Amino acid sequence: MTQHLDTITARATPPGTGGIGIVRVSGPQVRAIAHSVLGSVPRPRQATVSPFLDATGNALDYGVAFFFKAPASYTGEDVLELHGHGGVIVIDQMLARVTALGARLARPGEFTERAFLNGKLDLAQAEAVADLIDSQTTAAARCALRSLSGEFSQQIGCLSKIIAEFRMYVEANIDFADEPVAPLESAQAQERMEKAKAQLSTLLDRARPGALLARGASVVLSGAPNVGKSSLLNALARMERAIVSATPGTTRDLIEATVDIDGLAVCLTDTAGLRDSADEIEVEGVRRASAAIETADLVLELIDDSDPEDLANRVEPQAGDERAHLFVLNKCDLSGRPFGPAKMSDGRPGVAICATTGQGITSLEQAIKSRLGYVDNGEDLIMARRRHLDALERAMDHLNKAQDHIGIAMELLAEELRLVQQALGEITGEVTVDDLLGQIFSSFCIGK
Repeated sequence: MTQHLDTITARATPPGTGGIGIVRVSGPQVRAIAHSVLGSVPRPRQATVSPFLDATGNALDYGVAFFFKAPASYTGEDVLELHGHGGVIVIDQMLARVTALGARLARPGEFTERAFLNGKLDLAQAEAVADLIDSQTTAAARCALRSLSGEFSQQIGCLSKIIAEFRMYVEANIDFADEPVAPLESAQAQERMEKAKAQLSTLLDRARPGALLARGASVVLSGAPNVGKSSLLNALARMERAIVSATPGTTRDLIEATVDIDGLAVCLTDTAGLRDSADEIEVEGVRRASAAIETADLVLELIDDSDPEDLANRVEPQAGDERAHLFVLNKCDLSGRPFGPAKMSDGRPGVAICATTGQGITSLEQAIKSRLGYVDNGEDLIMARRRHLDALERAMDHLNKAQDHIGIAMELLAEELRLVQQALGEITGEVTVDDLLGQIFSSFCIGK
């Protein structure tokens, strides 16, 4: 266990006024601080009702204290939690009292960082703590909780063990080529390789939609003025989020709404209609719309299906990734086109809807999921971050390279397997650097 010489403290409940406010303390001075604030050290893991005393022995507050003896605590150190009233002044006074006794204010995520450094959590589990806190949907919260329980880490560990055993046999054949070691036949090596690749491929298939689930998706509604973008935003959000008017150019600024599509948090952005205008405010709205389109995960290209001119102007091939665009044919109640999946004149897929009546919206939601690459596998999803995907993809790349060396260059095969292990170790923190830890834990809330 890593020994820290300093003691840290922070408010563990959200800032502002509330019914309860919690001050958390962790480190070697916890017992001394407990003596000063409570008069004694509470019995471990038992609620102790007590006044919280200032330096003169007067009560700052009355509440409940909990003491967690190392190593059986969140951080692996002695931990004290003071549960008092949630007033801003009360909590500030408590923090001032604890810091005056030798603790310092914690950095964002420092409690969880200590839990990682003390072996209470691996890095993937530590990140799952933040993902659970930041979850915007029930599905995301369940997925993060599974990672926090160690499910993702266990699967990484199982794959690492397969690679380690494979590498051991390869290196034994290199180091003891003249000894009576059972030779590694190419067929054996290929069998081991296929087993490892199959398991890694399964992890990637579960992690890719899980990564999207973790961060959510950005979807921008684009199209000419008065094509029905605001009506579509309201239809998808199931609420009157944007003003709808028959007057073209009503939407001047970006309007956002976050919706839950089968567990995926989707941030919808309604934009100004794309057209040339002499109106300075509308021009700025169009500029912001263009900027939003550039950074979106998916652009819904709205077309007025009842207007032949708009339809003709909008079927030209779009620049960029085809997967990043989805054509939405609106006002199909007027054009007579059947609602649901549709085809453009050039064969590209689209969805026929009526934003004002809601017809075709379910088909559109399914198409949005498909274009984003989100597959709701329920309990099979892994809450992954971009760095996890990068590591898994690098591991697969090294496995493919290793396979090319089977039966040809044993030393290169062993090296590629080592790089696979290294990539997998980065996910759980077995292989890491201080800069990475700083980036990860600085994104946490203070007090966690």
